[in-house]
Amino acid sequence: MEVQPAAFLRTTLPLGVDMLESYDSGRYHSIWLPDHMVSFWPDTIWTPEFTDLATASPSPHRHLDAMVVAGAAAVLSRNVPIATCVVDTVRRHPAMLAQAALTIDHLSGGRFILGLGSGETENTVPYGFDFGRPVSRFEEALEVIQLLWESEGTVDFEGRFYQLRHARMDTELHAGRRPPIWIGASGPRMLDITGRHADGWWPAGAWTPEEYAAKLKVVRESADRAGRDPMAIVPANVMMCLLGDEAELTEILEAPLVKSILLQLTSGELERFGHVHPMGPDWGGYQDINPGILTRERIVDFCAGVDTRAIRDIIPCGSPKEVARKIQGFCDAGMRVFKILDYGAMGGLKFGAGSAAKVRETEDELLRLVGGP
Repeated sequence: MEVQPAAFLRTTLPLGVDMLESYDSGRYHSIWLPDHMVSFWPDTIWTPEFTDLATASPSPHRHLDAMVVAGAAAVLSRNVPIATCVVDTVRRHPAMLAQAALTIDHLSGGRFILGLGSGETENTVPYGFDFGRPVSRFEEALEVIQLLWESEGTVDFEGRFYQLRHARMDTELHAGRRPPIWIGASGPRMLDITGRHADGWWPAGAWTPEEYAAKLKVVRESADRAGRDPMAIVPANVMMCLLGDEAELTEILEAPLVKSILLQLTSGELERFGHVHPMGPDWGGYQDINPGILTRERIVDFCAGVDTRAIRDIIPCGSPKEVARKIQGFCDAGMRVFKILDYGAMGGLKFGAGSAAKVRETEDELLRLVGGP
């Protein structure tokens, strides 16, 4: 299986569908669409006081519905697969996910990938959704989706979270093939579910090639136990990095939004790298992020307490060639589809302006290193 880059299609305003022609050129394995109600970036530092990005966009939370944008991408492109990365199973009923996925698959001519995850606090709790037992809910939702796709006639289902009574989904699969399902998973239960059901996998919290290889091993062992081909599951990853020379990195790392990368990591993850988390010993990473209630005082104190060496130790930093060499380790660990996400662009408008070119240079260098196309 060759190594290929993926592209992100922006699902925030301003809308990025103008990029679809270049994404549909044959360069990319697939286009990934994030799905959020709320971003990871705290409201309290998305102000001109802390970042000039706030002069270009009044809020980091101007999100559009990824499934709707995927439908637009389906009719505005011709070749490249389109994937949600990822839609959670908390905010959307599985019957609606099943129908929407079939719709987009028909619109795209069979190019849709339903990327699913168990959900995040910031997208669910503020809106009153029940975020209890998200993994159990996810597994049951996945069962319902597959049941509706595969059943003929009416369907009855009695679950803990979902019940179907004489339900039906008579819309046929496009060309007789269901949309592939890719899963965002990190914990043991989610990795096991991925191995039993998924066609592709994104990790959360695999910060080193060794962690990536260990999680992929769990996925493949689960697939093998389920009688599936372990090697048929596509190992993917969103590679967070900071691209720039040393002078640029020094400036980028002092930006409050770049320091906020650490909010996405748990205290335990930082401890494994020899660092103390500025949010305290019980911080749960992205699952504890709720930007609407993270006060200015707490975030200012957090930024003051960030040791930027922690960021350098955890995510690849450096020039495109340096970062490509570091990401090569993930390819050696089994990664086959990657999206390079340059968080250096969060350092400010001047860094954002050159970010896309640096990402493309990094992609090219990585493909050269691994003998890709």
